[in-house]
Amino acid sequence: MIRQATEEDFSAILDIYQRARQFMRETGNPTQWGDNHPAKDLLEDDIHQGQLYVFLEEDDIHGVFAFILGEDSTYTNIEQGSWKSAAPYGTIHRIAASGLIKGVFDQCITYCKTQCAHLRIDTHFDNQVMQHLIVKNGFEKRGIIYVEDGSPRLAYEYEGNADNKKNDFFK
Repeated sequence: MIRQATEEDFSAILDIYQRARQFMRETGNPTQWGDNHPAKDLLEDDIHQGQLYVFLEEDDIHGVFAFILGEDSTYTNIEQGSWKSAAPYGTIHRIAASGLIKGVFDQCITYCKTQCAHLRIDTHFDNQVMQHLIVKNGFEKRGIIYVEDGSPRLAYEYEGNADNKKNDFFK
């Protein structure tokens, strides 16, 4: 089950991000999130904006991600490639799993695909695990974007069938 995160979920969310940072360090990606990304205030803002979601199995939170509909300023400029479409899109950020069950990433992406047929996501060059999962879920590598701190990220795009989405957030 996927639902919007609440303040009551905050402790579990912080635990998942801590586990994710540790996993990233162990798999050759120590710098993407460092020791404290995403910051607590960013996550609190995501919750208040209604754009942070949790994945639950048997009432336990096993995944968390931000799903933001509309323009994302980090995706305005893309180098060494181009976007397939300028149509409105949803962006997936800060996706992480507890590591205790399998398939969390796939379930979260499937949920986003039911909400919006045009999606974008990015990841660090060192995050081989994420790159594999992104491509496995139907995204195409489109080029390089730069995040807020100026560091580069591999950018991906998904264009599905617009008839498959439940809600049209862009009307």
